[in-house]
Amino acid sequence: MVSKINCMTITGIDVVPVVVETDVCNGLPSFDMVGLLASDIKESRERVRTAVRNSGYFIPPKRITINFSPANIRKNGTCFDVAVAVSILHALGIIRCDLSDKLFVGELSLNGGLVKINGALPMILQAAAMGLRRCFVPVENLGECSFVQNVEVIGVRNLNEIVMILSGGHIYSEKVSVSARPQEFSYDFSAVKGQELAKKAAEIAAAGMHNMLMVGPPGTGKSLIAKAMPSIMPDMGSDEQIEVSKIQSIAGILQGGLATQRPFRSPHHTATVAAMIGGGINPKPGEVTLANGGILYMDEFPEFSGRVIETLRQPMEEGEIHISRTGGVYRFPARFMLLASMNPCRCGYYPDRNRCSCTERDVKKYMEKVSGPVMDRIDLCVHMNPVGFHELQKDGAAESSAAIRKRVSAAVNIQRKRYQSEPIRFNSELSGESLKKYCVLGKEEEALVRKIYEMFSLSVRGYEKLIKVSRTIADSKGGNDITAQDITEALAFKIQS
Repeated sequence: MVSKINCMTITGIDVVPVVVETDVCNGLPSFDMVGLLASDIKESRERVRTAVRNSGYFIPPKRITINFSPANIRKNGTCFDVAVAVSILHALGIIRCDLSDKLFVGELSLNGGLVKINGALPMILQAAAMGLRRCFVPVENLGECSFVQNVEVIGVRNLNEIVMILSGGHIYSEKVSVSARPQEFSYDFSAVKGQELAKKAAEIAAAGMHNMLMVGPPGTGKSLIAKAMPSIMPDMGSDEQIEVSKIQSIAGILQGGLATQRPFRSPHHTATVAAMIGGGINPKPGEVTLANGGILYMDEFPEFSGRVIETLRQPMEEGEIHISRTGGVYRFPARFMLLASMNPCRCGYYPDRNRCSCTERDVKKYMEKVSGPVMDRIDLCVHMNPVGFHELQKDGAAESSAAIRKRVSAAVNIQRKRYQSEPIRFNSELSGESLKKYCVLGKEEEALVRKIYEMFSLSVRGYEKLIKVSRTIADSKGGNDITAQDITEALAFKIQS
């Protein structure tokens, strides 16, 4: 008898359906698994055999052959343990019900218990899209999967519970209460003293998901503004929540239910190219993918290796990463907002000659660590000066993140209505014909932009970013047409780069 069990495998962030086929027949005792398998699946043979035995079931000394179909796709991970065990029990006649509309994912411990796996959420979403009716997952994965519609997700603790449900018809489902977690932020803009221009730039960046660079000496508040940025970021829509949650589920960092806060990733400047963009024999998401839908903060920007900085050029432009391996091409989304900070020179105090001893050549060499093509992809650049003593002693708290976030959310809602029929969400994603359609300029504004374009020798990309930032500034004022004042304000952040 050949048993067929539905399972899934993750390739990059995509889910591929896999059928685990098991044949048990007479012959020399053996336990063979085929189908282009990674070493972690081959190791599951002893795990499954021991788990089945310790669950109280006897595997006779027969020839057992297990095939993972389709055989041309490489499978990896430990999520196949449960499917293999159930297929063996089904082939032996211990489980007799129809399993064609069911999905089984999970890792087995030696005592037959189910262990939490990575990537359960995208697997269940794929199962629902395929029309499967019931999905068995480890109880620890139930929280992230409980919201999926049109499929019954059953959380189980061990192999015996699966057999009980399938054999007796009794539905045992662990109930998990998943409530929306209140958003908590460690830093607030009310703690930022002075730096009004930088705060304004941060508000514009959050409203349109624009890339932003802060340049200034140590202690001016660059890191504090960066850490407070999550507190003014707009709420995610349901589709964004699912997208972010799928990535975090695959990476194993999703806690409980759906993600409610936009990602904030802050890699150390010693991070490698593979750590930033993803990689490995079986490619995993890197920092740019984990920051998808949120912020990628790179402190001490020039201290990152040149290869890492240049690697950002493609995802900043295209919003995704393609990694080629012998097993195929893996696609990773990378629509993030780059937030970077840097000192004006290596010692950090240029142009204060009382503290800076760097030569003009040293300063130029340090700034050139960030290449022109990368700078051209940054929408907003703000230079931050040391905070004066009178600003530290000023009475009254600075504007809170809640007040800023209210304006950001209003601007984002305007964009959501505007682009509801487009495959984009924010002004920063405009390009080509959509830029002309949604950023119409009057005669005065067009003449001003032409003058700026020629005077500052802007690239085409620089011109487009100027218009997109102007569009966001206009949205922050109520979504009216772009005015000359909006363009001038956007230029103030552009020419400093």
